[in-house]
Amino acid sequence: MNIHESEKIAGVLEKLGYSPCDSEQKADVLVYNTCCIRETAEFKIHGHIGEAKILKQQNPNLIVVVCGCMSQQSGVAQNLKRRFPFVDVILGTSNLDLLEQAIVNAQNEKSTVNVEEKNNVLVNLPKVRTSRPNAWVNIIYGCNNFCTYCIVPYVRGREHSRPQQDVLNEVKELVSLGYKEITLLGQNVNSYGNDLKDGTNFSTLLNQVAKIEGDFRIRYLTNHPKDLTDDVIEAIANNAKICNSIHLPVQSGSSAILKAMNRKYDRDDYLKLVSKLRKAIPDIGISTDIMVGFPGETDQDFLDTLDLVQKARFSSAFCFIYSRRKGTVADKMEQIPRSVKGERIKRLLEVQNVITKEISKEMEGTLQRVLVEGKNKKYVNTYCGRTENGRLVNIKSDVDLFDQFVWVKIKNYQSATLWGEIVKED
Repeated sequence: MNIHESEKIAGVLEKLGYSPCDSEQKADVLVYNTCCIRETAEFKIHGHIGEAKILKQQNPNLIVVVCGCMSQQSGVAQNLKRRFPFVDVILGTSNLDLLEQAIVNAQNEKSTVNVEEKNNVLVNLPKVRTSRPNAWVNIIYGCNNFCTYCIVPYVRGREHSRPQQDVLNEVKELVSLGYKEITLLGQNVNSYGNDLKDGTNFSTLLNQVAKIEGDFRIRYLTNHPKDLTDDVIEAIANNAKICNSIHLPVQSGSSAILKAMNRKYDRDDYLKLVSKLRKAIPDIGISTDIMVGFPGETDQDFLDTLDLVQKARFSSAFCFIYSRRKGTVADKMEQIPRSVKGERIKRLLEVQNVITKEISKEMEGTLQRVLVEGKNKKYVNTYCGRTENGRLVNIKSDVDLFDQFVWVKIKNYQSATLWGEIVKED
């Protein structure tokens, strides 16, 4: 989501006549697009903003902008302005449409601090796309779930779906421009259409996007287990353009912790959903998010998580330590010692790494269609891309393969990374 919003920020700046530069020292405008999902992200951005003070002293005409999730939090914008008075523009998560005028104001030495206005028209902003061959397409903004650890609903607001035809028009344009992978974006894509009142839902959108002519594939981020319905699974299974991979955050393998997180499913619900996905789409790759050290997590709760990981057999897992977020319910709960969190994350990663290697070994000798995303700079004449089920593959080639589909035979692997050789070009 933040990557795509940065593309919109770049689009606004290019519209104003600016072009990208390769260092902060050369910049006329410096934009910090912030994140507040975890505490470490905020610490880092405060450090970066502080460094801009020296740049501002060296170049008084430098325009410094802070936007995104962090500044949307209650009281943060005002605190930022007090702590960093040299910042010219502070905007929130859903009013980037004000950025153009705010930059013009800053050019005229007028500062802008506005996180209150929420317009939900970010989709109409110009974009400088940086992720080719993939293109991001927003389908829904905001979140209604209020997981007890999460700040997102407070900074991005309630769910707001884009009209289906607007989404389809954007995808058609991107395919016509040669983009070969379209990723539909939302805090919870499975909630798409709930607020449209016209019968549209995520499965109907997937089916319609899959009908668009052209050689491209479809991904979507991110899913909520409580909202992943049978008709969505059917759409994935029945449409060749929809990738046989899904990111399905579980967060914990303990039913007690899931309840404390307000996730609205338990471990059995999740495992049944995994089983249903594998039955409908046998070669599906399932990735997930797992949190350790949530307040109240006992040794048994953690063992339940390890057990679920072994049963679900995720292709990959983003494992992280619970981070306190002021303003959330979990912030007021009894916290787990840092040493316990550190030991648990280490054990979890060890278990998942073994599973990832086993799945990699199972893929040896298979034929995979890979979309080449770029060069692997660690190796000479080596390109990298992803299989349909989301696995990264390195491919040796003297010919430029970027932005192409190629058929690859998997020869060997190194943990999560596969190595393959081209069997034939698509």
